[in-house]
Amino acid sequence: MLTEFAQGSTILVDKPLHWTSFDAVNKLRWHLRKRLGVKKLKVGHAGTLDPLATGLLIICVGKHTKNIEGLMADQKTYTGTILLGKTTPSYDLETEYNAEFPTEHITPELIESVRQSFIGTQQQVPPIFSAKQVDGKRAYDLARAGKEIELKANTIEISDLKIDASRFPELDFEISCSKGTYIRSVAHDFGQRLQSGGTLIALRRTASGENHVDNAKTVDEWVAFFESSPL
Repeated sequence: MLTEFAQGSTILVDKPLHWTSFDAVNKLRWHLRKRLGVKKLKVGHAGTLDPLATGLLIICVGKHTKNIEGLMADQKTYTGTILLGKTTPSYDLETEYNAEFPTEHITPELIESVRQSFIGTQQQVPPIFSAKQVDGKRAYDLARAGKEIELKANTIEISDLKIDASRFPELDFEISCSKGTYIRSVAHDFGQRLQSGGTLIALRRTASGENHVDNAKTVDEWVAFFESSPL
């Protein structure tokens, strides 16, 4: 019954490219409220995905919104692609390339050495194009306004990082990491440690804790479920 579902449920969404996490929450909440004929309904997500990322977005409905903090603490797994030899201010394709670097010196041995250097607990500086708060404002708003920003490093842990360099200078990767890890910063820092540059050009979240994107539905599939479910 949809009424019971709305009282407390956790749903797995495969977020499409270019959507914000808020876009997905907004659409599902609107359709649920309309179908149920209610004005208010608690709906929230457990961990933001950038608009240029796809994949697993965990959305909590009703009483399950109390579980959001615990779900956000789970280890995350991502797949994606780093382009070596170029950088952007946002560390991804949200902004234009602003610098080029040599890649001829990069060997498989160097890539493996750098890969190993990322495993374990470490300090990571978030991208300036992030939702981090700086003096009460979002860092990305200040960055887009051209203001100088200095963000503090966070403690993160990367438990696994696999690299496939068969499409060099693009590196395909799979990474398992702690809450608060910015994959854009991993891409940028990977390029720097190779004495080159790195830009994240593709990203997909495949898992969060025990939840996997293979078990997720698209936004449209969830809307169809709401429409077809008995009240």
